[in-house]
Amino acid sequence: MLSRKALKKIISLPLLLSILLLSACTIGGPAKNTDAGESNKATAASSNGKGTGVVGIDGQPVPSLKGKKIGVAAIGTDHNFDRQAYQGQIDRIKELGGTPIAVDGERNDQKHIADIENLISQKPDAIIKMLGDTKVFTPVLKKVSDAKIPLFTVDHPSEYSIANHMSDNYLIGEALARKIFEDMDGEGKIAVFNGFYGTRVCAIRYDMLKYVAKDYPKIEFIEPELQDVIPGTVEDARKKTQDLLTKYPKKGDLKAIWAAWDSPSIGAALAVDAAGRSDIKVYGVDGDPAAIDMVEDPNSSFAADMAQVPYAIGQAAADSAARYLAGEKVPSSVYVDPVLVTKDNAKEKKKILFTK
Repeated sequence: MLSRKALKKIISLPLLLSILLLSACTIGGPAKNTDAGESNKATAASSNGKGTGVVGIDGQPVPSLKGKKIGVAAIGTDHNFDRQAYQGQIDRIKELGGTPIAVDGERNDQKHIADIENLISQKPDAIIKMLGDTKVFTPVLKKVSDAKIPLFTVDHPSEYSIANHMSDNYLIGEALARKIFEDMDGEGKIAVFNGFYGTRVCAIRYDMLKYVAKDYPKIEFIEPELQDVIPGTVEDARKKTQDLLTKYPKKGDLKAIWAAWDSPSIGAALAVDAAGRSDIKVYGVDGDPAAIDMVEDPNSSFAADMAQVPYAIGQAAADSAARYLAGEKVPSSVYVDPVLVTKDNAKEKKKILFTK
């Protein structure tokens, strides 16, 4: 857990879960930032002998991290986004000649906090912290700041972060909402999973869904909202969706199911497909390979996914650290554009998303 701009056929749940755990594709993509008008000093650094020959995802040269140690703290690596962004940071730091000190919080907040405190004690040249509830981790991030260690974040806005790196979640929320409501012909009931509002990126996506709904007065949100959980997300969402389908058994009673990330959407789609409810469409966010395979499958209820490019986001965070340590100005927010994947373009988009 801001510029405007999937399982061909499901055989069994255990097979799905194993694919989710094992999938780890390398993806890349374009980035943009809020200070597009700022002159970039990377070219000067390169000409001064500090360059690496590495070009950042923004098209600009990136300075060397030779002799530098960079802490990489992930709250977990059990989801595709986590694994990709985490690996993107590690690979880029090495590519720039630095030494990554990588720690995995295994989705345990207290372990993650302890990991960060341990990194502080090692006095790295910078720390990159990824995901998590903003309020929970504010105290430990203050410790990073108090230790005078430059902090960079991925999907974790913080007053102590020099630069946060993420997808344009406002665009994700808005574009996916319009896709859903248009698919619903502007009216009907939609169920949403809303278990992680404390995670800023999930909150933005949810808020934009509700905001766009103001333009569609005949859209009705089912209450109470469904609550996604970690761990066991897919199976939990499948069971909760089964219960929901029992409450809304007639065709047309329920038209869509939304979640702020892919795992609950995968579980929901499994339940919808198993029930033969072709009248219901499921939507998600992240671009997990399992989710995209389901979107590509014409027989799956998974209708569309806003795919992120987490490997590129991880690279961008390492780029920012390198530039900052080289004395360059970096923007406070760096965004990587998402990709809307639908039944019509899934095959084409997979070539972009999952190219090593």
